[in-house]
Amino acid sequence: MDLIPAPRVAVLHEDRLRFEFGPEPVLDAGPGTGGAARRLRHELGAATGWSLPAAPPGGAPDIRLRLDPDLDAGTGPGPAVSAEAYTVTVDGTGVELTGASEAGLYRGTQTLRQLLGPDVYRRAPLPGRTWSLPYAQIADAPRFGWRGLMLDVARHFMPKDGVLRYIDLLAAHKLNVLHLHLTDDQGWRVEIKRYPRLTGTGAWRARSRWGHRASPLWNETPHGGYYTQDDLREIVAYAAERHVRVVPEIDVPGHSQAAIAAYPELGNTDVVDTSALEVWDDWGISENVLAPTEAVLRFYEGVFEELLEIFPVEVSPFVHVGGDECPKAQWRASPAAQERIRELGVDGEDGLQSWFIGHFDRWLAARGRRLIGWDEILEGGLAPGAAVSSWRGYGGGIAAAEAGHDVVMCPEQHVYLDYRQAAGGQEPVPIAYVRSLEDVYRFEPVPPKLSERAAAHVLGAQANMWTEVTENQDRVDYQVFPRLAAFAEVVWSWQPAPEERDFAGFEARMAAHRARLDALGVGYRPPAGPLPWQRRPGVIGRPKEGTPPNV
Repeated sequence: MDLIPAPRVAVLHEDRLRFEFGPEPVLDAGPGTGGAARRLRHELGAATGWSLPAAPPGGAPDIRLRLDPDLDAGTGPGPAVSAEAYTVTVDGTGVELTGASEAGLYRGTQTLRQLLGPDVYRRAPLPGRTWSLPYAQIADAPRFGWRGLMLDVARHFMPKDGVLRYIDLLAAHKLNVLHLHLTDDQGWRVEIKRYPRLTGTGAWRARSRWGHRASPLWNETPHGGYYTQDDLREIVAYAAERHVRVVPEIDVPGHSQAAIAAYPELGNTDVVDTSALEVWDDWGISENVLAPTEAVLRFYEGVFEELLEIFPVEVSPFVHVGGDECPKAQWRASPAAQERIRELGVDGEDGLQSWFIGHFDRWLAARGRRLIGWDEILEGGLAPGAAVSSWRGYGGGIAAAEAGHDVVMCPEQHVYLDYRQAAGGQEPVPIAYVRSLEDVYRFEPVPPKLSERAAAHVLGAQANMWTEVTENQDRVDYQVFPRLAAFAEVVWSWQPAPEERDFAGFEARMAAHRARLDALGVGYRPPAGPLPWQRRPGVIGRPKEGTPPNV
């Protein structure tokens, strides 16, 4: 079976028998499966023309949907009981999907789609196409509960339809977290009604660097955009229906120049003329950071109050606050910041940042949310309930897990999808080390040096797609796929040690999977390298040679 991610147990009957669907299959949706039935009708109906009406009493349904909270995902490594566990059985009576929950049942429908063949991903029926399934038995459950993709929509804005499309792509790969990087120096992308200038001013920049920040080239077209609150409610609801959680990120106290350009009083006004600042048009790390004042805390509490209304706790329990790459030069030069350090009795500027993050950890916890931030939030101490996105390598995640904090592993050396996919001059705007399809496939989220107790704190892993040099959907597709398929198998399927993994077998299954991506209209990187229109000749990147450090 050419299934990606690979299921825990899959038995294809040797006699090659197939169940043939007629022109009007019927559906038996058992108790509690109404949502799964609705999604199945939607996801199969466009390509097959099926309406999947309810089976008449006493009739023989072609597809049966069932829930079983005690479902056992079968033999194989790891625990067999999971809310996302499912089974698929195909025999002469049709197909039966059983899930431990609606989420598990939905994961099973994605396996069913793959079994039906690439054409099922099309948006209209093909003339004369018939549909059948091989007799099979599949039992499956995920390895990790957090299987995510971060989309940076701050550097280059992705319109709402593009985000909805990526939710569909995540769901098709059994991924269940979309982390939206909504604010940065280069743009503010979420409507906050009490602070209209955050989007009126902060969502737009006059121009953009074309390529890496060392490039002399500029795109002089103004760039921007933002999501209204209703846009984001739609995104959250659309994701929830596909059992994908959305994690919003609002960066504090660094990566905040767009906010300061909109509201200059947020910056360190005693050392910088913040009224002269504009939304940053370059890449890298801006020196302009938030001032450590009570007024700034109140301002961002207002931001988070509106954010929590858009992202309800049942679908977005985590709120990401960034916390990374906060330069301290302005705080060192600011008399007000230095006085604040003395008042609080904290350990210098690092302690000031820890105080800033700690405030919002307590504020969010009081409202039933959990703070998560990049691994710099460990510096100066971290509140017990906070979680860490370990991006600078494994080190931060190891330290956090050993200290009892939950961790999402997303080390840049392994799963940063803006990194180039091959050596040579054809890769468009080549960034950092080569991270090939095979490199991603051999990524291991749980470092072997972690104790068993600490390893239990690894919630899962996330691939991160930063967009400084990916200016549109085609460029994002090229960087994300097919590597996201390899990542999906890493975080869903139970794998041996990285060096023992069957990459050749995965690559063979990718031949069928590329046909699915073709039907979905995904502009992935071909195995032989970029197509002519995917290249960016003359646009400077920042390639690094050799093997990235495993830190």
